[in-house]
Amino acid sequence: MLRQQFKREELPMEELQKLGLADWNVLHIDDDDLAALLAGRRTDMLRLENLEQQGLHIPALDAKLSLRRNEDGKVELLAHPIYKYAEGPEYLTDIEKESLEKGEAVNVVKTISDGEGDKREVLVEFDNETNEFIEVDTGKIFPPDEINGIPLTKEQKKNYRKGKEVETEDGTTIQYSAQDKHAIRANRLALIASILIDGGVSYVLFKGLNALFNKKQEAAPGKNFNQALEKLKEAEAKRVAPDIKADKGEDEEISESISR
Repeated sequence: MLRQQFKREELPMEELQKLGLADWNVLHIDDDDLAALLAGRRTDMLRLENLEQQGLHIPALDAKLSLRRNEDGKVELLAHPIYKYAEGPEYLTDIEKESLEKGEAVNVVKTISDGEGDKREVLVEFDNETNEFIEVDTGKIFPPDEINGIPLTKEQKKNYRKGKEVETEDGTTIQYSAQDKHAIRANRLALIASILIDGGVSYVLFKGLNALFNKKQEAAPGKNFNQALEKLKEAEAKRVAPDIKADKGEDEEISESISR
């Protein structure tokens, strides 16, 4: 959920420039959409300009964007426009496809086999904005280690990967969502997620989250939110402290030069 799959310097800037989403190294997309791209997720709907498709010039098109790494290791930009017809995966039954399209089911978990007989578990959702089915390998879904400072159990993490709702001790309920740019929905507008990376804890503040499917959302944060927020501030202060110290040293050196 919080892991980056791509580096900012890997972004296909030339393609983004052609679409009117960048000028040289300056991006014209917001921070949340950028974070979604770098994490391998989809952005919100964006206005793309000057598209060339099969010899046709398209002045403007609304679509979501994502990134993928091809067999040569190069990062490619993918556009997800609004499709006229929804084509579901062959391994879904007609009932499963219909329930997803109508919003009667949030997602469907299936175990499928590839051409070589290897099995994998996938989570399938339906994006009603693009009229498209989305498939995600559950092994590539990374649940948070904590929500508002409350650790998730192994069972809760397992359920999160399967797209199930997970409720913590302070009443905060979360659910993975492949079609959401944050990759997470909740019964709260804001929450703090943390994950262990390289032996340290990384905190992320999520604001303006989408509600759980067909459920009301509470504006008030969870009971443990404020405590987790203080930990986030402390971690941020420690991260910035070395830079401040270095800047202070430079200021002292400048002051000494002026006094001379």
